[in-house]
Amino acid sequence: MTLHRRTFLTRVGIGTAGLSVVSSLPIRLLAAETGLPRPLPLSAPEAQGVSSAGILEFLATAEKAGHELHGFMTARHDHIIAEGWWMPYRSDAVHSLYSLSKSFTSTAVGLAVAERRLKVEERVVKFFPDQLPPTVTDNLAALRVRDLLDMSVGHAADSTPIITKEDDWVKSFLALPIEHPPGSSFLYDSGATYMLSAIVQRVSGQRVHDYLKPRLFDPLEIHRTTWDSCPLGINTGGWGLSVTTDALLKFGQLYLQLGEWNSKQLLPREWVEEATTAKIQQPPTFLSSPGADLEKLKQTSDWHQGYGYQFWRCRHNAFRGDGAFGQFCIVIPEQAAVIAIHSNSRNLQDLLNIVWEHLLPAMHDRVLSRDAAAETQLKQRLASLALPVPTGALSSVSMSKIMGKEFRLDPNSLGAETVSFDVSRGSCVFSLKHEKGVSEVRGGLGKWVDGVTNMPGTPPEVTSIIGVKPADQRLPAKVAGAGAWKDDNTFEMVWRFYETPHHNLVICRFDGDKISVEILNSITQPLSSFYPSLPSQRDTKPTLTGRMVA
Repeated sequence: MTLHRRTFLTRVGIGTAGLSVVSSLPIRLLAAETGLPRPLPLSAPEAQGVSSAGILEFLATAEKAGHELHGFMTARHDHIIAEGWWMPYRSDAVHSLYSLSKSFTSTAVGLAVAERRLKVEERVVKFFPDQLPPTVTDNLAALRVRDLLDMSVGHAADSTPIITKEDDWVKSFLALPIEHPPGSSFLYDSGATYMLSAIVQRVSGQRVHDYLKPRLFDPLEIHRTTWDSCPLGINTGGWGLSVTTDALLKFGQLYLQLGEWNSKQLLPREWVEEATTAKIQQPPTFLSSPGADLEKLKQTSDWHQGYGYQFWRCRHNAFRGDGAFGQFCIVIPEQAAVIAIHSNSRNLQDLLNIVWEHLLPAMHDRVLSRDAAAETQLKQRLASLALPVPTGALSSVSMSKIMGKEFRLDPNSLGAETVSFDVSRGSCVFSLKHEKGVSEVRGGLGKWVDGVTNMPGTPPEVTSIIGVKPADQRLPAKVAGAGAWKDDNTFEMVWRFYETPHHNLVICRFDGDKISVEILNSITQPLSSFYPSLPSQRDTKPTLTGRMVA
């Protein structure tokens, strides 16, 4: 990977009175050469050659296209030029990354290589002599760490839904048939990343999360991280990491700076270049129709630009880590820019297209004249971001009938026994009694209210749909709730689990002494191309029905 060096005509500084030009000496934009202290300073976009109007266009277009953004940060020339969070999401909350976790696992491998704990050419069987199948096939014997890194294990299908049905995922992975010679073809396989996590733990004696703490998280001042583990205590590797949006930005900035941070080489420059350059080409059948032309796909698809070591190559000579539902860490070396996004997106390629169509053209090779109107508008827009609360009335004639009443539920697969409501004084409480106790979710009427819940089945997770059962317990889960009356007999609540991309819509219908409760979650299987066995319809809980207890 070659970073293009550019020249800026003006050096920009930040003082108490705002932005000011402090020097006319030329500077180069290569971030690794600046040695700026961290955290990154704030700057007006125009001072770093970026149009505020272009950022506004990105936000407006993403919203119009139906992308539900949760957190957004952009840095250029070592300065944060835009940041915002959509209430009830917030800057200090971690957010699950799904497969963007893979890029952090890759980083752990790079650090282990630098410490001479392992080599990418070593055979995988070497690390697990006690978990090998009775017969080691030629393909299994040939499998290298490198093949795990670039998704060329040789499996016919992703191993994740298979291996996670067992307690010992490593043993299950090694027992799977490897149909194709390792290194010969690309297949997206989250189980391969899990094996990388297991290897790092085997050679270091620490979980990947703990191994990264003094080497990556602490130097970058990344805090409050969590990472799921398998039943045997190995971090899941390919998913399960949760970090703040700011952590994503700093992670991308570290890679932009070729592994350097505060004048210290945290990650070898050679590893950064190796990990973020293309190692293998995705086939035209990947996420596309059979018979698709690869060269045509390369013109429009960011999924066919080549794959590195758990990093995707992008158009515009960029690279990224990404995860389900639109978790992005995009690094654009030629523009000295990093873009971090947490979201709940239904179309990841479309969201990337909006980045290329609006954010990228907004970046220029010179300081721009200040656009006070656009700058003010952008500040106001970023300061007022919020996801909509349920619309409707704040009271109903049914309120007095249900207050303090308990509804006994018909037998159901959730094991739920009774449900009750407290909708008054500007708030609402949904209470569900089940075999393990009573669970509540609190919300506001026409506003978000924070709380925690131990409600069974929350928060929703794609991995749970494919049968993954991590040992780590996610409950109690942080949740922000809001509700409103859609009509006199229908009350709706939205439960936003703001440490994940997901939410539940709860629809409560009252008919005399009867009740029905429908719980819908926001997962609609955008990963069906990775997991063809997943249902295409929205994942739902059974509708609960019952009657008021006399």
